[in-house]
This record gives sequence, C-alpha cells and structure tokens, in this order.
Amino acid sequence: QVQLVESGGGLVQAGGSLRLSCAASGRTFSNYPMGWFRQAPGKEREFVAAMKITWSGGSTYYADSVKGRFTISRDNAKNTVYLQMNSLKPEDTAVYYCAARTYSSGSYYYTSDREYDVWGQGTQVTVSS
Repeated sequence: QVQLVESGGGLVQAGGSLRLSCAASGRTFSNYPMGWFRQAPGKEREFVAAMKITWSGGSTYYADSVKGRFTISRDNAKNTVYLQMNSLKPEDTAVYYCAARTYSSGSYYYTSDREYDVWGQGTQVTVSS
C-alpha cells in the first residue's frame, strides 16, 4: 500500500505563494488519480484540485475557488505530487491533504473525498492579511 506525506505548508501573507509537496512511499503512484483537498476550522473538507490519467498522460481539474491560482503537477521520478499555490488569500487558510485512488478507476476527475482511499496527514497553510 502507498503512503502519502504532505509538506510545504506554513504562514504567508496575502498575495504570497507556497508549494505543497505530497511524497509517496511504499509504491509508485504514477498510474493513480491524485487529488488535493482542504479543511478549514469549522468547515467540511472540500475539493481543491485533481489529476487524472489519460491515454496521453494526465490532465487536471480545479475547484472554481482556486482556478488560475493553483496548479497540481507530478514528478513520477520523485514519486511526488505538488500543489503550487499563488496569489494566496486569507480564505485559503486550511489544512491541506493529498489523496490517491489506488483501486479501479476510469478516465474521470475524482472530486469527492469518498472516491479516494489513501490520504496524507495534512499540512497547515495559514494566509494572513
């Protein structure tokens, strides 16, 4: 079974940038759909970004709240998925989680946390104003 560990969170001012990393161990996730979610205090976990596997490689999908600001990517050689976060806003403050779907999948963007079976422990992102 693959294990995921997030890192790269921290405290930044509004308008700043952070790059989150999700490192996998135990098994490569090169063929797994991957997602990023976040959970703010008092709120439910929400979808942020997803990557699906296609015949030509991969493709990405984003929540409306982060489109144009966040970018999900992967480096299969390093067994790592990234979330580049630019133009950060105070409302982006949350614990960010990466997730993998390791069981049977199709050519879909998986946007529900119920559709992933392996999760990291999260990394805190705080954006001050």
